[in-house]
Amino acid sequence: MDQHQIIKDIFGVNRALIGVIHVGGLPGTPSHHRSLPEIIETAVAEAHLYVSAGFHGVVIENTHDRPYLKGAVGPEIIASMAVIGHEIRRALPSAPLGVQILAGANQAALAVALACDASFVRVEGFVFAHVADEGIIESSAASLLRYRRTIGAEGIRVFADIKKKHSAHALTADVSLVETAKAAEFFLVDGVIVTGISHRSTYRRRRSARRRIGHQRPRPRRLRHHLGKSRRLRCRRCADRGIRREARRRVVEPAR
Repeated sequence: MDQHQIIKDIFGVNRALIGVIHVGGLPGTPSHHRSLPEIIETAVAEAHLYVSAGFHGVVIENTHDRPYLKGAVGPEIIASMAVIGHEIRRALPSAPLGVQILAGANQAALAVALACDASFVRVEGFVFAHVADEGIIESSAASLLRYRRTIGAEGIRVFADIKKKHSAHALTADVSLVETAKAAEFFLVDGVIVTGISHRSTYRRRRSARRRIGHQRPRPRRLRHHLGKSRRLRCRRCADRGIRREARRRVVEPAR
């Protein structure tokens, strides 16, 4: 539960739908085959799609920079992401923007967010440790929040993945998802992101986690439409799913 109203402060609603813009392969990476202006044009177009579909904000991520470096990226990636973020902010100044830089380049993401006036960053390895594709990812909370203070970016919120997908968590098998969330809260995170072992399992795991920590909402009833049984007034959750499906169908770059 968002007791501090952070989501509402950023997005203007209690429950926000955020679209991820998977930017094309950036300079210096194996998948880089388009010019930076072309990558920017696609990213801005996708941001427009998300906002027009009813999303409350967007986040940019260097998804196609595989294989990912661990914990840090080169200046060419930071500069490219900053320019992309700036152009999205200029095109959609009222849409909150977030930044994630893979893999676990959390300080770089914070620097980009400050440069392009983003509202939040998504980070990995905030508390505890796990084994990712790139190797062992260790806790970054202490250095990250000190860096945020140093560069004067305390207005940028930090949302952290816990028990992150595409990773092995045998190192912390005796630490539950709930206890991990509590540890992140104790280490002053602004919000946590719950995923499964992969993209498909994310929704099921989020629902299970919410039930276990006592924040599961009652499921809204579906009401029959007055024009006939075949038409129904859908609940908000169903409407959100439809928006996401439409956005995924229309977005040019596929998700990881």
